[in-house]
Amino acid sequence: MKKSKIFIACDTSKISEAKKIIAQTKTKKLDIGYKFGLEFFYSRGGREFISKLKNEKIFADMKISDISNTSASAINSLKDLKNINYITVHANAGEDTLKAVVKMAKKTNKKLKILAVTVLTSISNSSIKKIGHTRSIQELVKKQAILAKACGCHGIVCAVSDLRFVKKIFKGEIFTPGIRLKGDNVEDQKRVSGPREAFKNGSTSIVMGRSIIRNNIKKNIQRLIEELK
Repeated sequence: MKKSKIFIACDTSKISEAKKIIAQTKTKKLDIGYKFGLEFFYSRGGREFISKLKNEKIFADMKISDISNTSASAINSLKDLKNINYITVHANAGEDTLKAVVKMAKKTNKKLKILAVTVLTSISNSSIKKIGHTRSIQELVKKQAILAKACGCHGIVCAVSDLRFVKKIFKGEIFTPGIRLKGDNVEDQKRVSGPREAFKNGSTSIVMGRSIIRNNIKKNIQRLIEELK
């Protein structure tokens, strides 16, 4: 089986739990990295823990969304964390912010790749209208993918349901969250998919949290391996 790129979400505020997730997801059958979001990064000792990780692919899911100067400064403030491979910025932040973040990353950490987040997988067409958008999710994601490409982003984050048209627009890395193993509850997600379907449709990396880190982690990893065969 070809090794598939999987980022396991360390969705916890406890360092002990993050250590457990990392230890119990190790396998030679998958190409695994680890995603750390706001919950962990903001927790006591979280940033320091990340800084000490060695020989791991690290995805900092910060979802930066602010004016260009503030966003670029946020990237600059992470220049000591040379082990971070990816960081997210909301495409909604706009052209100036995306360009500023890409420029700062090149200046402070050439290894750091910028991922533009499109419409979150927890958002449906009905909820996007309540925000004030008149376009459909598909139309918005297309616009965001075009913008990310124009601004020099290394990759984008989108739902599996968007892959069909996104991969025609964006030739860089495409990360897909909202991935569930067979039979698992979708919970707060609206646009979900299985791991095999994601890779088959063009995802270069998938992001998995609850389907892996809840209950028996080792058993869940084995379920994932079986689904990808």
